[in-house]
Amino acid sequence: MRVARAGGFRRGAAAVLAAVLLAACGGGGGGTPAPAASCDLATQQDWLRSYMLDWYLWSGRAPNPAPSGFDSLQTYFDALRFAGDATTRADVWSYYQDSASYNQFFAEGQTMGYGLFVNGNERQLPLRVRMVEPQGPAALAGLVRGDRIVSIDGVPDTELIQGDFRLLSPAQAGQQITVVAETAAGLRSVVLTAALYTLTPVPTTRVLPLGDGRKAGYLALKDFIVQAQSPVEAAFADFRSQGATELIIDLRYNGGGRVSTANHLASQVVGAVRAGQLFTELRYNAAHQNANNRFLFSAAPAPAFGRVVVLTGSRTCSASELIVNGLAPHVPVVTLGGTTCGKPYGFNPVASCGNTFSVVNFQSYNAADFADYDDGLAPTCPVAEDFTGTLGDPAETLTGAAVSYLETGACPVAAAPPVAAGSLRRRLGVEPGDRRGMTAD
Repeated sequence: MRVARAGGFRRGAAAVLAAVLLAACGGGGGGTPAPAASCDLATQQDWLRSYMLDWYLWSGRAPNPAPSGFDSLQTYFDALRFAGDATTRADVWSYYQDSASYNQFFAEGQTMGYGLFVNGNERQLPLRVRMVEPQGPAALAGLVRGDRIVSIDGVPDTELIQGDFRLLSPAQAGQQITVVAETAAGLRSVVLTAALYTLTPVPTTRVLPLGDGRKAGYLALKDFIVQAQSPVEAAFADFRSQGATELIIDLRYNGGGRVSTANHLASQVVGAVRAGQLFTELRYNAAHQNANNRFLFSAAPAPAFGRVVVLTGSRTCSASELIVNGLAPHVPVVTLGGTTCGKPYGFNPVASCGNTFSVVNFQSYNAADFADYDDGLAPTCPVAEDFTGTLGDPAETLTGAAVSYLETGACPVAAAPPVAAGSLRRRLGVEPGDRRGMTAD
């Protein structure tokens, strides 16, 4: 739960939409910023400058150029972002997008696209399907994790791997691409039609037997959205009913989302024994310290899991990293996989003129007052994945490594993933369909 905040974890769609669009920027000092008075370019630029001077985490350290000379909102937005200094890295996280698609994803639990994700950031062959959204066009066409991408719209994998995956980001529903893939059934040519589909934030849960008779609950979570909370509760109830005493949380492809949903998941892990203790504190700039917000573990009606293995990688970002950092002072957390993306920062999204602005407003601290992981959280056990196998199956590399760790207490002997510096992970950016965010709702 949050201190001095109304409501529980289950909210109606209308309430969630309001929270996403109008997430309060804190106590005094103006509350939720009003949108621009009109939507001509000059007025929007003036509004953006005023808003960032007031609420930007790096206000006073970031550039503050006058709007004159900038011929678009995007170029002016980029000019206002913190460029970094001797102690802090540049802000590559702040962004804005049209409010309709933002609200579709974070409030309604839907998105438009192909539902196809590849190992693009690795810049290495073979190019594979690393994940499909269960209700997206790619899954409905029969593509699965591990299929090798030969070409997309005639562009071969050797060119795609250079990093241009715009083909996987359709501009509108109905747009089509042709994917040639090497599958278990042989070479296939599949035409995918972009569509609006419902997200599956918890695609896989299962109970895995361990060699000594114990059991481990496995949960894969892709998006911290409100629609994840009911399946998370159901999964933990199932784990406990089947006698699972160990826990594996797969966040390797989770770019983040709502802090309250992360808090909800963490509360299920620590159980009733930690109720009321600090999960995370969000700290704002010097002008808005009264907006600082403490999230406490809720009274989950269940015993705690004594330790948790979290599967991580370069796509584990923001609210996902918050799970690792927020749990660490309270229970043993073992991370297995690759170094996380390095984003201890988050947003109070603000809507204006049809766009939703996610500007860095706060930094998140755990109960040990730790928040400095701009270079990412290094794994306890470095293990490289090969993007094959079914998530949650012990035959899959990272799942199997987690099972091995729980059975032996030692890191498995496995190839370590290449360690990319924080600046390199930032340059790799966000692959089509991925979201990196942490919102204070």
